[in-house]
Amino acid sequence: MKVGIVGLPNAGKSSLFNALTRAGAEAANYPFTTIEPNVAVVPVRDERLDRVAETIGSSSIVYDTVDFHDIAGLVRGAHQGEGLGNQFLANIRETDAIVHVVRAHEDASVVHPEGTVDPIRDIETIETELVYADLEQAERRHGRVVRAARSGDKAAIAEEAWLRRVIEALQAGRPARTVPPPAEAPDALRELQPLTSKPVLFVVNVEEGSDEVPGAVAARAAEEGALAVAVSSRLEAELSELDDEEAEVMREELGAGPSSLDRVVSGAFALLDQLAFFTAGEAKPAQSWHLRRGLSAWHAAGEIHSDIQKGFVRAEVIAWDALVEAGGYAGARANGSLRLEGRDYPMADGDVITVRFTP
Repeated sequence: MKVGIVGLPNAGKSSLFNALTRAGAEAANYPFTTIEPNVAVVPVRDERLDRVAETIGSSSIVYDTVDFHDIAGLVRGAHQGEGLGNQFLANIRETDAIVHVVRAHEDASVVHPEGTVDPIRDIETIETELVYADLEQAERRHGRVVRAARSGDKAAIAEEAWLRRVIEALQAGRPARTVPPPAEAPDALRELQPLTSKPVLFVVNVEEGSDEVPGAVAARAAEEGALAVAVSSRLEAELSELDDEEAEVMREELGAGPSSLDRVVSGAFALLDQLAFFTAGEAKPAQSWHLRRGLSAWHAAGEIHSDIQKGFVRAEVIAWDALVEAGGYAGARANGSLRLEGRDYPMADGDVITVRFTP
């Protein structure tokens, strides 16, 4: 999963990135500190996998990962190239989801590019730039597809009609996600790559000691079908410089909630409707994977390795807590909680799977 962190300059993007990754992306009190996107691979820690690994005696633990892209601040006029906007917008197109950092704190020492703090205005500034960028992209794509549609190509005809509806929506200020892509043109969405079709998580950068999403932002997120969490980027960046034990003690003293990593990662996976499943063996690595909810054991096998998917025969499946309760695979087989499933079995969150396949 690739998640792009966006927002106005000085919204707290790089501080959040530092807190998420401890990668030390430069954070400074002026726009365009981050020119090239900083990319960090962040493990998605899961206590359920820890319990499974301990129960069966795995050799190591390998967490699934998220790629966080710290993309430089957008400004008004970015779609026209203001503030190197075209380059930044291209970086966003390569991501699966967007973390939109919105400033809500009133720290006067941090300069706001608009002069005042107004979360809803800032959200609208970024969203307007994304809509304008998509409109230009859609109009260019439509010009190319029209010629193919005139030749009678059915997929092109369907895509051309869809693009006209997308353009109308964008001209009205509505995101591309409000216009479902046509079944007759399965590549249409991938060809356009609209920024406003990506799921959004608003991360509201609040005062230290606060963990509430402002009501106006929560309402805006609900209206758009987005999610929202509150994070103090400055506090999380400071805590990220401590070791885990010291950070935990400091959190308790400050009354701070879960780390920004937990909040943002869980929010990102919720956006994409992902579930976690595990593979684990005695004296072998225990590993976590993620899969879109509703997909099958056959799809899960493909996440592990394409050769395993091609040779899929059956899968041994058990819920993680049932495996722990049974004390391992032997106990699970004895009490009947370890099941044999076929390729069409719908995976459940927390399943532990062993795929039997022919090479």
